[in-house]
Amino acid sequence: MNKEMLFESLNVSRETFQRLEMFEQIIKRWNPKINLVSKSSLAHLWTRHIADSIQVFRCTGFVEHWVDIGSGGGFPGLIIAILAADEAPNMKVTLIESDQRKSAFLRTAARECSVKATVLTERIEMVTPQAADVLSARALADLSTLLEFSERHLSSEGIALFPKGASWKKEVDNARQQWQFDAEQVTSLTEQEAVILKIREVARV
Repeated sequence: MNKEMLFESLNVSRETFQRLEMFEQIIKRWNPKINLVSKSSLAHLWTRHIADSIQVFRCTGFVEHWVDIGSGGGFPGLIIAILAADEAPNMKVTLIESDQRKSAFLRTAARECSVKATVLTERIEMVTPQAADVLSARALADLSTLLEFSERHLSSEGIALFPKGASWKKEVDNARQQWQFDAEQVTSLTEQEAVILKIREVARV
């Protein structure tokens, strides 16, 4: 797929697409140093990581505060900040990443892409509760652990967005042994059998 076809398929503005291209170059520059994404997936960055992150953003409307935890290589957190720069410029985006080198990468990428994002270099379970309207995490932990983080950082009316692979039903069943929550499944556009879990009203059993 050439760049023009890719641009059309992502349904973003030309300015946003240029920022995404810039982010692609930053990832490729940093990846040999700190392994932000696997070498095998680097060649498929747009489908495996960028488009996958964009669909997370599309799962909800405008919110005041979006928090991404375990942000690592910036998926979906930095992609959220890039999209928000054009589509939701008043939204606050916070990225939580305990690894100092990855936090440095995230700050550099945000600066070079000219987007606003607050990067907190702290452990998720130690950082001040964020009262997030949306909490996201990708490839970070099992659902039960993610719900612990949600209990701490999600506002009472907030939504958690967690992309999950083919075994998502098992994760939901396991989590229900410890947690009460409402879960809606959004079918993934980028990976067969995968979903994005939209979770509300998290409470311990």
